[in-house]
Amino acid sequence: MTAQDSATRPTRIAVPTASTASTVPPAPTGTLMAALGVIAFSLTFPSTAWGLEGIGPWSFVTLRGVLSALVAGSCLLVLRVAVPDRRHWAGLAVVGAGVVVGFPLLTTLALQTSTTAHAAVVVGLLPLTTAVFSAVRTGARPSRTFWAAALAGAAAVIGFTVQQSGGALSTADLYLFGALLICAAGYTEGGRLAREMPGWQVIGWALILCLPLNIAGAALALPHESFHLTGHSTAGLLYAALGSQFLGLVVWYRGMAAIGVPKASQLQLAQPLLTLVWSVFLLGEHLPVAAPLTAAAVLVCIAVTQRARG
Repeated sequence: MTAQDSATRPTRIAVPTASTASTVPPAPTGTLMAALGVIAFSLTFPSTAWGLEGIGPWSFVTLRGVLSALVAGSCLLVLRVAVPDRRHWAGLAVVGAGVVVGFPLLTTLALQTSTTAHAAVVVGLLPLTTAVFSAVRTGARPSRTFWAAALAGAAAVIGFTVQQSGGALSTADLYLFGALLICAAGYTEGGRLAREMPGWQVIGWALILCLPLNIAGAALALPHESFHLTGHSTAGLLYAALGSQFLGLVVWYRGMAAIGVPKASQLQLAQPLLTLVWSVFLLGEHLPVAAPLTAAAVLVCIAVTQRARG
């Protein structure tokens, strides 16, 4: 090697690309984003309760889907995101059925007769339900400790719902348990797809896929249901569409990319308890003693499953 070679030959230096730096934030920022996602999700039920003050349930759900799809579609268009491969569309349909249509519809129907505090405790079982679906879907074999904690959490929630409903499950409870199952399926399939494309694109394309259904549903529901845009109903609709169903998922997935699913899941354990707080301060609901106790019991069970899965 000559002196000229050593002077002129460029040295290779590993520098993070702009796309990598923008996609995966630093760990502290990732923790903040995941926490913001949890806070956003914890306000979903209170915002839905506000929306139902002036908007019928079917109109609320379909308009929520239309608004969030328009925002998601605009982002996909502006960023020139490529259309997913054909092999991804079946999975996106499962995500859409579970997260975009099924869960919002069933929980909204439940909240017509159920308090948000009651719904928060029941849906607090969602991480456990998702873990079970994921184990079945991926063929994983969790430990006995995992299954024991999962069953204990389920028993706590079922006991709470039966006690609150006077010894029998109400129609709202059936809606909520149905929402658990269908949302867990959507989360599981979304988690699988998120290994092949950014998570926000998964929910974005799922929203676009369900847009024709939501437009048709809104056209059918609006003439037959009440529609009064008060301050609460407008704020509830906008938040459910933009905060819960799109922006909350964007920061949540970016946070998971930075700190990993296990750490992000630990943050999500606080979601039911946060919803209980919002139900008191935003809606003025009376909080039965059994609600925070059951939520805390489910939180402990979920924490045990997280450790057992590791």
